[in-house]
Amino acid sequence: MTKTFQAVPHVTAIPDAPAFRQAMAQVTSAVHIVTTRGAMGRAGLTATSVASVSDAPPTMLVCVDGISRTLTAIEASGAFCINTLAGNDGELAEIFARRRGIEGEARFATAEWTTLVTGAPALAGSLVAFDCRLIEVHRVATHRILIGEVVAIGGRGQGSGLVYRRRGFSEV
Repeated sequence: MTKTFQAVPHVTAIPDAPAFRQAMAQVTSAVHIVTTRGAMGRAGLTATSVASVSDAPPTMLVCVDGISRTLTAIEASGAFCINTLAGNDGELAEIFARRRGIEGEARFATAEWTTLVTGAPALAGSLVAFDCRLIEVHRVATHRILIGEVVAIGGRGQGSGLVYRRRGFSEV
């Protein structure tokens, strides 16, 4: 017996950028601040495209816009820290997403930071902080996939988390 494929209504074969962004707005993602420290000081950004790669050795990835100043700083320093945000860190996520008009070093004055092994800023109140040594960079379309070997883990390890869905932050 041959199975037949039934088309799903309202499917776009090759979605344009706005349709793709609208579809991605339906996906719930954990929220992180990715940080680094280099010759120009501390830098960071809000990210949702973060995932584990392997546990042997512990390895993480994060996707960053190719024109990001933080990307340039990470590539120069060779290190970054993925700070997973707690449920009450929505305002901090907005600040590091550049939605509050606070730039550069001033963004770091809005929370308590420490360092682990690499010297990249680790958020003291994060659920978890993955301190990474940059081992690979892959260019894909407009973004870069940064792969880092985890050299230290910090954070408080408890509490609610912050997620992003439908273009807004929520506590879970």
